[in-house]
Amino acid sequence: MSQAETIAPIRPISADSHVCEPPNCFIDNIEPAYRADAPRVERHDGVDKYIIKDFASIAMPLVAAAGRDPREVGAKYTTYDEMWAGGWDPKARLGDQDRDGVAAEVIYPTIGMALCALADDDYKQACMWAYNRWLQEFVSSSPDRLYGIGQTAVRSVPEAIEDFRRIKEMGFKGVMLPAVPATEEDYDHTSFAPLWSAAVELGLPISFHILTGKGEVNRGPAINMWNGVMRGVQDIIGMFIFSGVFDRHPKLKLVCVEGDAGWVPHFAHRLDHIYNRHRYVKKCKELSRLPSEQLFENVFLTFQDDLVAFQVAHLLNPKRLMWANDFPHNDSTWPNSQKLLAEQTKDLSGENKRSILRDNVRELYSLTCN
Repeated sequence: MSQAETIAPIRPISADSHVCEPPNCFIDNIEPAYRADAPRVERHDGVDKYIIKDFASIAMPLVAAAGRDPREVGAKYTTYDEMWAGGWDPKARLGDQDRDGVAAEVIYPTIGMALCALADDDYKQACMWAYNRWLQEFVSSSPDRLYGIGQTAVRSVPEAIEDFRRIKEMGFKGVMLPAVPATEEDYDHTSFAPLWSAAVELGLPISFHILTGKGEVNRGPAINMWNGVMRGVQDIIGMFIFSGVFDRHPKLKLVCVEGDAGWVPHFAHRLDHIYNRHRYVKKCKELSRLPSEQLFENVFLTFQDDLVAFQVAHLLNPKRLMWANDFPHNDSTWPNSQKLLAEQTKDLSGENKRSILRDNVRELYSLTCN
């Protein structure tokens, strides 16, 4: 039996995979006024790094080491020539999908995640649209297996609405927003109402990916940052619920990407406890539905290696869970997703297995793949 047949007849769809933007991604696609400062790849001490103006350098082989021995990351595979070509070559990408037994993928950026933290909002917007132009070509080569998510810096609500419309016209399936918008008001402000209405009208779910905030503080050793990613998505969920965004826009669909899901049952209980016990002192909107009901209806969550999420699926809404392989990032289950899923889903009902591995993401984004 081949690896791809171990959980037959389901060929899963990854709800969160990534590209590794090639060296020419931004230089070739950015507006001329920003070309001299466009993000670009330079080799330093034998390591290929993406250089982003006034921000940071990102060693790409260190963040795109799917399937590598974790002990060797940083010591080997230091250049683009040694990385998985499927990160930017759509033909190679299909072979990577087949190797992992994956039918299709929803595509998120890598450098685009770091762009979310830029202080220069105009430069951020220019870089994000350069990425969108490149991504459109990447996914168009296999429109039934590669599904793109566009980006916008959210400099204003009217501009973001137009960006949403352009993203829809480009064939993308959703919009990835920075964890913090480039506006004076946060996403819970009523001034954002037209944007959420546009998202519903256009059928574009909004996505918040981990590690797309500003000024995130880590305590203790650097490795502890990986626990903080869950707190980030929890804050966004709580903001949308307690401020009444989902009450005002009950059809709005929000995707929390790569923050795992095994913690959700307790979080749902905690949301209701806070609302019932503390809303009279720590004020919030009077809600038409309990926070847990809004969480289970309006919020989708993606995860890759989260055994607990499968074990507690009956304690939440299995229709809002979506598995992902996170290729080609370090946390990816590729190329061993089939083996992992065969073990982690063995106690799930057939219906829940189909929902979490395939049907939920198909329905959310109206995908055409089988």
